[in-house]
Amino acid sequence: MSLHRIRQIFAESIETKMKAAEILPDAIVRAGETMVASLLNGGKILTCGNGGSAGDAQHFSSEMLNRFERERPALPAIALTTDPSTITSIANDYSYNEVFSKQIRALGNQGDVLLAISTSGNSANVVQAIQAAHDRGMNVVAMTGRDGGQIANFISADDVEIRVPAQSTARIQEVHLVVIHALCDFIDQQLFGSE
Repeated sequence: MSLHRIRQIFAESIETKMKAAEILPDAIVRAGETMVASLLNGGKILTCGNGGSAGDAQHFSSEMLNRFERERPALPAIALTTDPSTITSIANDYSYNEVFSKQIRALGNQGDVLLAISTSGNSANVVQAIQAAHDRGMNVVAMTGRDGGQIANFISADDVEIRVPAQSTARIQEVHLVVIHALCDFIDQQLFGSE
């Protein structure tokens, strides 16, 4: 029984990725173009998310700051999920819903990009992060799933939502990782050309 279930997980993951491959590439290109334009204009990318999405936010920023698959200069990105003292002080003194938005109000500048990740699209602190980003004149790239949740209501004409066509959190997260790698590759190709 367990072998069948494991094979089923692989099959569902592959099926979800095939569906995503049909509908997400245009949004990924627009997101990549938004990020490249920011980087070329001296901007940076701030990232946020909760749980597995926090891990994805950190994964993206580490690929920018260090390298992806080739040698190249470091690119400016900050994961807003990595400072426990800041996060816990904001959560304690104000609200957990503000742990990202307060950081964005301090660190975000016009022309920067927020990469906001939420599988459900309903993370209140990510929604507030998007609102803070807009207040700071930033563009938003939102990675969501399901129906886009509350985040879908806060996406402006200059933003990009990359919504995975799935209901399962695990399947959405698996596609989010592929999207992150596709964005990293796109940014490298645009900024540094083909290897």
